[in-house]
Amino acid sequence: MRRRDREVTDLHEIKHILDTGKTLHLGLVDDGKPYVVPMNFGYAFENDRLVFYVHGALEGRKLDIIRKNSACCVQIECDVKPFEGSVACQYGVSYYSLDGFGTAKIVDDPQEKMKALSILMKTQTSKDFEFNEKLVSVVSVIRIECDYYTAKHRPLPGAIKAAPLNSKWNHSLESLNNFSEDFMQERPDQPRSEERNSL
Repeated sequence: MRRRDREVTDLHEIKHILDTGKTLHLGLVDDGKPYVVPMNFGYAFENDRLVFYVHGALEGRKLDIIRKNSACCVQIECDVKPFEGSVACQYGVSYYSLDGFGTAKIVDDPQEKMKALSILMKTQTSKDFEFNEKLVSVVSVIRIECDYYTAKHRPLPGAIKAAPLNSKWNHSLESLNNFSEDFMQERPDQPRSEERNSL
């Protein structure tokens, strides 16, 4: 992650993203071409590994792709708040996001499917639901195991919000500072730190 000042490593903040962002974007590779679909999800931490569950119909493109290629990625965002500025490059969006990378597997065991759907409903509604074999037999369940993930938070630009520009000089200086903050690359004389949070 280039912007280390925006990296989220605190588990409470990470769980905030997982609990608040109700939609997961599942990315798959279909014969070398990307395929992304939004889905409701449930999550759990199993031996410090982040696991997602999603469900759907018994047949479909997702399942066909996963049977051929289990590699996948997921993306979740929450607390998305657009903000304005005095010039175009000061406009933007504040958000939390999480990106995970791993493998997807179709769940066949009825017991795990019941557990998965209970987890999904708990994540989505904060309520406890129970399922039986008859109910889970009419849906497919996909288990996504993340090998690693990263999380990020872009806060609202408090300096711009608290101190509106009142002169052409301050206006130009603030624009330059924001441009540099978003686009400046890491210094070449500093070693790159690890790009991932391994689980």
